[in-house]
Amino acid sequence: MFKSILLGLVTSSLLMASSLKDEAKHAGLIAIPSNKTALLKLIDDKMNPITPEKVALGEMLFFEPRLSKSGLISCNTCHNLATGGDDGLDVAVGHKWTQNPHHLGSPTVYNAVFFDAQFWDGRAPSLEAQAQGPILAAPEMANTKEHVVATINSMPEYVERFQKAYGKNVKIDYETITKSIGTFERTLVTPAPFDAYLNGKENALTKAEKAGLKTFIKVGCASCHNGIALGGSMNKLGVVAKYKYMNVGDFKGNKNGMVKVATLRNITQTAPYFHNGQIKTLKEAIIEMGRIQLGLKISEKDADSIETFLGALDGRKPKVVYPVLPTRRATTPAQDIH
Repeated sequence: MFKSILLGLVTSSLLMASSLKDEAKHAGLIAIPSNKTALLKLIDDKMNPITPEKVALGEMLFFEPRLSKSGLISCNTCHNLATGGDDGLDVAVGHKWTQNPHHLGSPTVYNAVFFDAQFWDGRAPSLEAQAQGPILAAPEMANTKEHVVATINSMPEYVERFQKAYGKNVKIDYETITKSIGTFERTLVTPAPFDAYLNGKENALTKAEKAGLKTFIKVGCASCHNGIALGGSMNKLGVVAKYKYMNVGDFKGNKNGMVKVATLRNITQTAPYFHNGQIKTLKEAIIEMGRIQLGLKISEKDADSIETFLGALDGRKPKVVYPVLPTRRATTPAQDIH
């Protein structure tokens, strides 16, 4: 009889575990593949296949401050890979301490390869296209295509690396430079305990995290925060009520009033929250999202439960070594802080 009871408990436990995984998958939540080949297939660009040479070159360019007019700002300045892949500010700050004119914050670059579109208004279809924008934007890096191309081509070390990555006859133009940055960014994927759980490792999540996942699905968070990124698609901000800080900045979304849904991966590391950085804590963000998107008053208990689950989305970051960059030459264009 004891064996029968024990078998019943084990069977019940397995069914519950299976049920929660199925529930998560049915809600549209997708794990980062544990298999490297499957992952590469997901993040690769068929028009510009990922290679170690391209990734190494893109990494150097990601940290290259001489892509900016001042020579002080790199991609990593606003998308700091040592923290959450953003800058931790409520508004992005660029050339000459200029704040973003729309009071927009810098979104994380980690797992951005899984987004449907880039920028808060979704105007760029890919990481490669997105990389072209900030370098030329006056409030950000404030440079010109001509200056960027002349800078990179002036240093033989960069020319050699481009030739190794793209072939001897490569034209090192602005598009190829930014394409290389995008290639590196495609590799910034952070598998988390949540992925291990969905991929079959039952004990990857604690009992409290599993309860939080169930609450997350039950209240409807997964209706917007789904897919591999648990976000990254376009949706209306304020479906049933107005976001209480919508008047901070003039951003109202794209022409259809749609805003990119923030990824929940590594969300504990990317405060402050919302496009204009006005929500300081994750718990407050959960409650405000429930109010304006779902028409729900999420209880303190449920908010705590969901926050516990979100901690299981903190992922393992790829190893990034700050690169030693090429020495400028006599022909390298001068930088300008003015």
